[in-house]
Amino acid sequence: MGSVNTNREPLYGGYTRFELELEFVQSLSNPHYLNHLASTKLLQNPQFIAYLSYLQYFTQPEYTKYLTYPGPTLKALELLQQERFRADVLSPETVGRLVEAGVMASLGVGSVGGSG
Repeated sequence: MGSVNTNREPLYGGYTRFELELEFVQSLSNPHYLNHLASTKLLQNPQFIAYLSYLQYFTQPEYTKYLTYPGPTLKALELLQQERFRADVLSPETVGRLVEAGVMASLGVGSVGGSG
């Protein structure tokens, strides 16, 4: 981050808006962070939900290429569009399943709860 700003885009703490949004959207791949957002009731805030919808631009290939972990990041962004998931992620059991699914995926084992 902290790249040269050739477009004269405003900087926020030395970073462009895109850099800040990239950092934030990548943090959504952390199930514990999602739980934190739910516990602070941000996931019930209509303005925050609209922001999550706005961040869907990261699903476009020209932006996906900047994601370090595109699979988990985009899956979390997709799930956060669902009201049910935003409520469920408050549950430690849901967070545990998400963590387990991430570990299994990183090991190339497949999805949690699937046969095999």
